[in-house]
Order: sequence, then structure tokens, then C-alpha cells
Amino acid sequence: MIYQFFYIDFFPKVNYLLSWWHTASLEARFLVWYKSKGILMIQRVKGTHDYLDLTLFNFIIERATVLFKQHHFTPIMTPIVEPTELFVRSLGQQTDVVSKEMYVIPSTDGESICLRPEATASTVRAFVENGIQHVPWKVFTWGPMFRHEKPQKGRYRQFHQISLEVIGSSAIAQDAQLIAMLDYLFSQLLTFDAYALQINFLGCHDDRARFKETLGSYLDSVIDKLCDNCKVRKEKNIMRVFDCKVPTCQGLYTKAPVITDHLCVTCTEEWKTVQELLEALSVAYTIRPQLVRGLDYYNKTVFEFVSGALGAQNAFCGGGRYDQLVTMVGGKEDRPSVGAAIGVERLMLMLEPLKDKLPLPQLPALQVVIPVAPAQQTVALLLGQELINQGLCAEVLLDGGMKQMMRHANRIGAKYALIIGDTEQAERAVTIKNMVTGQETKVQQTEAAKFVKNGS
Repeated sequence: MIYQFFYIDFFPKVNYLLSWWHTASLEARFLVWYKSKGILMIQRVKGTHDYLDLTLFNFIIERATVLFKQHHFTPIMTPIVEPTELFVRSLGQQTDVVSKEMYVIPSTDGESICLRPEATASTVRAFVENGIQHVPWKVFTWGPMFRHEKPQKGRYRQFHQISLEVIGSSAIAQDAQLIAMLDYLFSQLLTFDAYALQINFLGCHDDRARFKETLGSYLDSVIDKLCDNCKVRKEKNIMRVFDCKVPTCQGLYTKAPVITDHLCVTCTEEWKTVQELLEALSVAYTIRPQLVRGLDYYNKTVFEFVSGALGAQNAFCGGGRYDQLVTMVGGKEDRPSVGAAIGVERLMLMLEPLKDKLPLPQLPALQVVIPVAPAQQTVALLLGQELINQGLCAEVLLDGGMKQMMRHANRIGAKYALIIGDTEQAERAVTIKNMVTGQETKVQQTEAAKFVKNGS
């Protein structure tokens, strides 16, 4: 039946069907069977994930939160939906995020809104809209971001980022301090050792204007070798050519002019200062002249933390300085700023092999309360609540017979089973069974929490 269904609807050749069937996963075979029976299986949207174990996720968020608060960053939250214009204006019309990847939501009132693709612009919008006066404004946030792109390892349509910003600080030393803090997070708190920090310096507006002319002349000399996308970028947003992933173009750009050779006196000194401070703070780095980041608001310092363990999408944290973004989103004056975004899913991919060595929080010992019959359920619920009030982790089992509940207690890893039958109910007692040793002890219900806490 299944072979016939697949042959008619999907594959014209039976030998291909048989080959597929023998190599397909059990999940795929079940999906075929469900469809053959006309059963609709609703699956999650492509490029999204169900997180059924949040241990690593929460570990990352908690470690980062503690460190950021120690550096006097304040947690904030901004909406998941934002005006589309916010990102068009700040990220740049020609960036891949705006031109290809944003989830724009149709609206009946004429307002164009979208799911946020990143958090920096949202944070700056919040700074301007709420009239924040005290600067530097040091804040961080975390949550889901959305980009419509081809899902692959380390790149999803719904993903999570930790974003931190220092708004209103022109001191170039702030860049080095932020990078050093992130390096400490990755090397010491998350215990990574196989990663690298790449940095570059994009200069000021005048520097980039001069450099674009120089770069344009170079690209004209190799125009026949550029991919079609780079030819478009050359005319509309020339710095974006360095984002190209085509090997031929990448080879050409290693020979292209370097922007740090075209800096003004002030920017030259700042670029030198960044390097000196990172060395003084014992932060190892490499200079990557082609690093420009994928968003238009960056200037001066830009950086990425990368790891070979992530494959093609090797950056797990990136950021830099954005001195004009506040006015881009409607602020009355420029507020020089610097920030970074950390990809939580990419950190999880890197942490998975180290999971056994991490100081992950242990779940509290579980106690289960088992009423033998419905007549004991009220007492069981009261006892379960008392255990919880005493700071213990407890669950009251209410479905199935005695044997079923005991098997379930074993499956969920209960340390003790607190059993209440007719006799225990009459005596206001409870039989406590150690699920490891099998030893049973009867105590008064008022003493049950103390008994369990003492592990007697």
C-alpha cells in the first residue's frame, strides 16, 4: 500500500522508491504512512526549533547576565514587532537583511511592520523614543530574532540573540573594554578555547568616502571577474562587496585596497589605540581587512568572534561602533555608540561537545506523592503542597493504578515515593520508599518533609 502510494504520487521509478525506503529514517517512513492514510501531520515552520531541554540555553543566558550586570549593564526588553522603516533606515536598503530576509507583516491600516531581524536598531529606537538623557546608556537584552533565509547549520529563520549596547560614549577605549568583556565571557565563563577574534577599522565618514573611490577604481580593473551580485553592490553599496561568499570574488578582495591605509589622522590614532588596549588587556586578535559587517550603520571599530566548529556560518558574536545610528532613527543629535550581538544557537552548537565538563545546574531531587486510591487524593495534594512549601521539588501522581504510578516514578527519576493508602490515611502517616535502595519507612505526615530533607 505504501509502495503503491509513493510510486503514484512521488517517484516514477520503483527502484528509486526501494532504495529510498531502505535508507530513509523511521520518522520519514512514518510521515509517508501518515500521508498515505490522509492524516495531516502539522510540523514546525522550517528553520525553527522546539527546545525541549533548555539547560544549555539557560546556562548561556545566566552566565552572560551575571557578567553584564557586573559591568553595570541594565537588562531591558523591546517589542518583537517594529516599524519596517526602522530597519530600512538603519540597516540599509541594499543589505541582504532588508532586501531579502525581513518578515514584513501585512497591515490593514497602512502601517508596515515586521518581525525584528536584530535588536540594536530597536534598542536605539527605545533610547530616542523614551527620551533617555543619562549617557552612556549601558543596556542588554535577549530574545528571538527573525530572518527569512535558507536554513542551515548555525543559521535559522527564528533564532535568539543576546544584544548589548553602550549608547552615548565616544571614547574609543569603550570599544576595547566591550571586546575584552566578551572575550572573558567566551574564554572563562563558557570555557571555549578554539575561537578567534577578528577586528578591523572602517574609519569616519570622510575616510570611507575617499576609500570608496579607491575601491571603485580597483573593482573597475577586475570588473569582468566579479559575480553579478558584486557588480550590483559596486554601484549601490560598494562596501558590501566584501560580504561576498563567492570564492573567485574573495580571492580578488584579498588584493583589494585596505581601508586602514586610508584613515585620517584622528582615526589612525584611534585604530592604534584599540590595538594597544586589546594587547594591554591580554586579548588575542587578528586583523581582517575585509571585515565590514553586514549592516550599514557600522563605522570605525568592527569585530567578530569566529569558530571553525560552526562551518560556513562561523561567526558567533559580532559588533562594532555606530556613531550616527541615533540620528538615523530620529534622534536630534548624534550619540556615538558601540555594541555587539551574540548568537545563542551558535554558542549552543559550540557548547554541546563540552556539555559534560560544564558546571551546569543540577535539577533538584524529585519526590512523588502516590495516593493508592481516589479517596487519598485530597491528602496527597495537601502533602505535595507542604513539600513544595518546604522548598522541595514534588509531584503528585493522580493517574493510573499503583503499579503504573510506581513505574512512572522510576521513569522520571524520583528519589522518594511517598505512598498514602487507607492505613496511612487513617493514621495520618505516609510510607516513604527510597527509590534507589527500596527501603520503606512509615512516618507521620507532619514529619515527611523533614525526613526527605535529611535523606534518612
